[in-house]
Amino acid sequence: MSFIHIHRAVAFQFIIIIWSTSHDIYCWTAASSAWELFLLLLSVTKVEMKTPFKNHLHLLFLFSLLLLILTDHPSEAEAEVAAILSRFQQYLQINTAQPTPQYQQSAEFLISQAKLIGLEFQSIEFVPNKPLILLKWPGSYPTLPSILLNSHTDVVPVEHLKWAHHPFGAHIDSHGNIFARGSQDMKCVGMQYLEAIRRLKSSGFVPLRSVYLSFVPDEEIGGHDGAEKFADSDVFNSMNVGIVLDEGLASPGENYRTFYAERCPWWLVIKATGEPGHGAKLYDNSAMENLLKSIESVRRFRASQFDLVKSGLKAEGEVISVNMAFLKAGTPSPTGFVMNLQPSEAEAGFDIRVPPTADPESLERRIAEEWAPVSRNMTFQFKQRGSIHDESGRPVLTKTDNSNPWWNLLEEAVRKANGKLGKPEIFPASTDARYFRQLGLPAIGFSPMANTPILLHDHNEFLNQDEYLKGIHIYESIIKAYASYTSNGSTKDEL
Repeated sequence: MSFIHIHRAVAFQFIIIIWSTSHDIYCWTAASSAWELFLLLLSVTKVEMKTPFKNHLHLLFLFSLLLLILTDHPSEAEAEVAAILSRFQQYLQINTAQPTPQYQQSAEFLISQAKLIGLEFQSIEFVPNKPLILLKWPGSYPTLPSILLNSHTDVVPVEHLKWAHHPFGAHIDSHGNIFARGSQDMKCVGMQYLEAIRRLKSSGFVPLRSVYLSFVPDEEIGGHDGAEKFADSDVFNSMNVGIVLDEGLASPGENYRTFYAERCPWWLVIKATGEPGHGAKLYDNSAMENLLKSIESVRRFRASQFDLVKSGLKAEGEVISVNMAFLKAGTPSPTGFVMNLQPSEAEAGFDIRVPPTADPESLERRIAEEWAPVSRNMTFQFKQRGSIHDESGRPVLTKTDNSNPWWNLLEEAVRKANGKLGKPEIFPASTDARYFRQLGLPAIGFSPMANTPILLHDHNEFLNQDEYLKGIHIYESIIKAYASYTSNGSTKDEL
C-alpha cells in the first residue's frame, strides 16, 4: 500500500469514528469517495457542538475530510504508472535471446504499440525472418533532417539456474527492481522512446522534425543483418537522418553516462607451425613454443594498457584492450589428446578493441613484428577488423563541444529534466551506433539509468522501476528539444 493510500484510509476511518461519535450515525461507510461523503454530510442537519471535546472532534473531522478530498484522486496517476510498467514487462517477457530470438512476437508487440500511439509503421526484412521495425512520427517541417532513435530487440543468452527470478518473467520485487534479460540492455530504452512519445503526443506537442524509431535485430551478434544493412539501405537514405541516439550503459553513481564513440572490434587469430616430434624431445621453434612466446608478448602489452586504466590516467574505453578468446592445439585421441606427440600447428584467438584515438598502423606493425613474426613460422588473420575511420577518413566519433548543436541540446534537455551528465566517454565495447557514425552522422550513446549497477549480460539483470520511469521523463525532454530544433538555432517556441 502506498503512502497516500495509508493516509487516505486513516483519514476515512477518522471521519467515520468522529462523526459517529458526535451524532450516533454509522451510515457514512456507504460513501464511495470523499466528495460523495461530503455531499452526504451536507444533507444532514447542522452540526451542533456543545462541548469542548466535541469542538475538538469537529476540527479533527474537518482536517480528516480535507486530507481525504485532497488525496482522493491518486488512482489515475497510479493507473498510468501501472500501465507503463505493464507494457515494459510485456516487452521483456518476449524471449528474444540469441541464437533463437522470437523476433515475430517482438515485431507484433511493437507494431501494436505503434497503432495505439498513432505512429506510422513498417516491418522490413533485409534478411528473411529478421524483421526490423521502423516507426515514424511525421514532423510539420519534413525537409528538416530527422531524428533516429535506435534500439535492438535481441538479447544475449541466459543461464536460467543462476537467476533468482525467471529471466523472462519481468518480476518486480518489493524494492521495485524489475528482473529480466534486456531490462538494461536494451529493451528499457526502446520502451522509454515509445512512452516518451506517447506522452508528448497526448500533450498536443507536434514535432517540427520527423522522429523515427528503429527496432533492429541481431545487435548482440554483430548487427550485420540488422543495423549494418539498414544504414546501407535506400530506406535509410530516404529518411534524411540528422542525429542518432543509441544505447549507453548504466551508471552506479548519480550522473548519467554518455558515449560519443566506441572501440572497434579486431578479432585476431594467430597461427604457429612447426615440425611435429616426440613429446620427450626438445625442439627449437616448435609450434607450441612459438605460440607461447606470442602469447607472452600479447600479455605484456595488455598489462601496459590495463595499468593506464588502474592508475586513472585513462578510461577503459580510451585504451586498446586485448583478451585471449581461445587456444587450439594438440592431436585429438579417443580419450582426449595424444600426450607424447608435439603438434605441428597451434592457434590462439584474441578479442582486440581499438579506440578511434589509437594509431591502427602502429598496432598492425606490432602484430606483424612482435605477435606473429614470419621469422617464427607464424601467420595471422582477422576474423573481423572494423575501421576506426568514417567514409571521409576521419576518426569515427561524435563531437561533444559547442560545435555540435545536438550535444548542446541533449545536455540542456537532461538538465531541464533534473538529470546530470558525467564526462562523455568512449564506449568500451561495440554498439550499432558505429554503423551510423561511419556514415559521418553524429550518434550519441545514452541509456538513462543512474544509481544502477552495471548488469548487462550478467545474471540477475535488473532495472529499478523508479529509474525506468525517470528515464521516460528524460527522453521526453530530449525528444522535445531535438524535434523542436531548427538548423538556424531556433526552436519551435521561437517560430
